[in-house]
Amino acid sequence: MRSRYSAFAVRDEAYLLRSWHPDTRPPRVDFDPGLRWERLEVLGGTGGSAFHTEATVEFRAHYTDRGRAGELHENSRFVRHGGDWVYLDGVVSD
Repeated sequence: MRSRYSAFAVRDEAYLLRSWHPDTRPPRVDFDPGLRWERLEVLGGTGGSAFHTEATVEFRAHYTDRGRAGELHENSRFVRHGGDWVYLDGVVSD
């Protein structure tokens, strides 16, 4: 999760696409030039050890969008694919 947040922050599209499950991966990542990721809070999670094949991560990512503060609160699902953890999907909360 932290590596994907960092990839969004530095706009590393190649890493984001590699770490996204092929069944849910978009063809490209469109970065908003006015959006700047500021800080990540990992709020909790399940699974994710060497013995698991699925995991969840609840996080809050803080950003500024054209100078206005905001946050994204999501419960993300990750699965093992080809031996690697990849992002499957997530549910955004208010």
